[in-house]
Amino acid sequence: MPKYIMRLDDACEKMDVCKWNRMEELLDRYDIRPLVGVIPHCEDPMMDKYEFDSDFWSRVNSWAEKGWTIALHGYNHVYTTTSGGLNPVNKRSEFAGEPLETQRKKIRRGVDIFRAHGINPLFFFAPSHTFDNNTLIALKEESDIRIISDTPANKPYSEYGMTFVPQQSGCVRKLPFDTVTFCYHPNGMNDFDFNHLDKFLEKFSSLYMDFPVKICTRRKSYLDKFLNFVYMHRRK
Repeated sequence: MPKYIMRLDDACEKMDVCKWNRMEELLDRYDIRPLVGVIPHCEDPMMDKYEFDSDFWSRVNSWAEKGWTIALHGYNHVYTTTSGGLNPVNKRSEFAGEPLETQRKKIRRGVDIFRAHGINPLFFFAPSHTFDNNTLIALKEESDIRIISDTPANKPYSEYGMTFVPQQSGCVRKLPFDTVTFCYHPNGMNDFDFNHLDKFLEKFSSLYMDFPVKICTRRKSYLDKFLNFVYMHRRK
């Protein structure tokens, strides 16, 4: 049977609190503990339409206390290059294509903000899924992060001195992989999205697991490489 992981993107001090509350209530109902990507210093103009949440970091700590996994989701969520890097799902990036020192500074500042609020980040995923070798070096030099949520594959694997937990879909559906991460953006969800997710969880909530927090030593298999090739070919 497949193992499902729920991932939520773009939690920050400016977000749609009502939709995040709705998502939290839905996941609590089915006892699902997601991976949550927190933007430590969001400067994305798309978020300016939301009010500043002065209780945001208290909310993040409450998520952690009930077993949700908190990840560093970039630094400011502002795209500065058109590079796809090692995971060219999109042609925009906050990290891929930037010099190492720039990336080190972003990771360092993001980690400092997390730690100032009592959280030492151990997990990472980049805005738009795009990162490069310099990102991995920066993570090793400026943080304790060794596990990344991203890249198409059948199940977690080790590469570049990091553990990669695959992420394959932007909505729930049955997929023929060992480990499947569904990536949701609560800020942009509508009633249909919530209702569709609710119906899926009603049927398959027993297949969900917490985000893996252990280092993986399995090397990438031929199946993983094939799935990556097919996925990227379809994206093009």
